[in-house]
Amino acid sequence: MKLYYSPLACSLADHIALREAGATFDLEQVDLQTKRTLSGRDFAQITPKAYVPVLILDNGETLTENIAILDWLAAQYPKLGAAGAFARTRLLEALAFISTELHRSFKPMWHAASEADRNDARPGIAAHFRLIGNGATSVYLFGDDPTVADFYLFVMLLWAERFGVEVPPRLAALRDAMRDRPAVRTALRAEGLA
Repeated sequence: MKLYYSPLACSLADHIALREAGATFDLEQVDLQTKRTLSGRDFAQITPKAYVPVLILDNGETLTENIAILDWLAAQYPKLGAAGAFARTRLLEALAFISTELHRSFKPMWHAASEADRNDARPGIAAHFRLIGNGATSVYLFGDDPTVADFYLFVMLLWAERFGVEVPPRLAALRDAMRDRPAVRTALRAEGLA
């Protein structure tokens, strides 16, 4: 497999998932400004969406979008999923919320918004964190072991830290627990973030 990523982008969640699973994979960095890979390829030739994450499977299939990639990884590596009769549905519910509400709400922080726009966005982002934090059942969202949803949430928590967005103590503890995981430390180092 090969993961196309950009440092501190949402693709970090997929990177962590692959490391937590113990999967064999290659990494290639993408410059999201120039849309070129580190090896010089036009990223739009790999995916017409021209954004990360992209996971090329061993059979040549191309997966894009965090929800799809993380769901596929949880199906391939069950330890990355949640346990229980309704687990996959709840996991997809959490991934969808993180992607469509939380991730999207960071747009003013990353995309040439004014400081006033960023200040206006912070309370809404903090409210999303409170909502998802209230649903956590333990250190992680679904218990004592992290899932692909925790990996994605961790990236959002890193963004919150970077942009001065307040997070509930329970989610700060999740962020710190994730940072202590060997696979997370390895992924952060590999992306030049440690």
